[in-house]
Amino acid sequence: MKTIRRLIYGEVIASIAFVAMGFLALFFFFDLVDELQYLGKNNGLPTANDIYQIRHALVYVGLLVPNHLYELLPISVLIGTIFVMARLAQSSEYTILRTSGLDPWRALKLLLTLGSFFVILSFLIGDYVAPASERAAQLLKVRYQSAITVGQTGAWLKEKQAYNTFVANVKTLTSRNEMQGVEIFEFDNKGLVVSITQADVAEFGTGDAWILQKATRSEFDPQPDKNKPLGLGKRAAGVSRSVVQSYRWPTEITQEMVSVALLKPERMSTLDLFNYIRHLDANGQTAQRYEIEFWKKVFYPLSCLVMVILALPFAYLHFRSGGIASYVFAGVLIGISFFLLNNVFGYVGNLQNWQPWLAAAAPGLFYMAISLAAFRWLVLRR
Repeated sequence: MKTIRRLIYGEVIASIAFVAMGFLALFFFFDLVDELQYLGKNNGLPTANDIYQIRHALVYVGLLVPNHLYELLPISVLIGTIFVMARLAQSSEYTILRTSGLDPWRALKLLLTLGSFFVILSFLIGDYVAPASERAAQLLKVRYQSAITVGQTGAWLKEKQAYNTFVANVKTLTSRNEMQGVEIFEFDNKGLVVSITQADVAEFGTGDAWILQKATRSEFDPQPDKNKPLGLGKRAAGVSRSVVQSYRWPTEITQEMVSVALLKPERMSTLDLFNYIRHLDANGQTAQRYEIEFWKKVFYPLSCLVMVILALPFAYLHFRSGGIASYVFAGVLIGISFFLLNNVFGYVGNLQNWQPWLAAAAPGLFYMAISLAAFRWLVLRR
């Protein structure tokens, strides 16, 4: 059995590595072509050393490789395993292995063990390597092009404190971890605006606080001023404005939370998503989108197990002549359909307000059912 395990594992791992390298080379080329439009630009920075050059583009595209590998690993596992299983069946090697004692359940156990290795590898890449490289890539790009932002208005964050509620708006986050275009709205327990604090630049201070530079603070007095009639019995509320060179705002909104709000949720680690979901729940904000991405982070690595089960029936197809290109092409189509379905269910689940774990697990469960049905029909019944 050790010889059989060594043969199958060696062939499958080499094939998966070859397929993954091919996909990564293709995505690397596409990303590099997309970056060519930014060459020679420096976003108004003063020196020529700050110009975005081809070496910067190569580093940036290289930092995107781990995230691509995380997304493509299940597809690579499927195509690589299908290729090996079909080739062994075509050369009658798998028939010899079956006569040597490799029954379907042992073959399934061998592939599930190999799939477990890729599950762990996918989790480590998606939870540790890819988020770190993605953040490094974004910081590299904003140094030469622009700051990190999302949409037209930036990121909105909400926090409930002891007596009042605060809503903070951050337009962009620079490569020096400075926030630009900061606005902080303070509301009392009746929902009335108490104060508005604005600053062009803010930093993350020590002791759970933001430091706003040259902040303009407007405070609203809800008590009417009897000396300023507005007509019809209404009185003007008091408004006082002041400019503070350095304003310290105590908050538990950390740098990681701001980065999470400005980055795409699928590029975050599982722990960052979990902490951000807790923050949103504690402040009465909807977290449906982030909960779906959290469960996708949990279930997506397990799809490697589904792929190896789906590839096993190809070893039991009987043909002696002709190529195996059609079977590899079928694997490509299955892998692409899984990738598309996984994304579609995420968007549909968010729009239809499905249970987050169901929206994330549905594609895997669907393909698991197909895999088990194919295993039962092509393997156990023959």
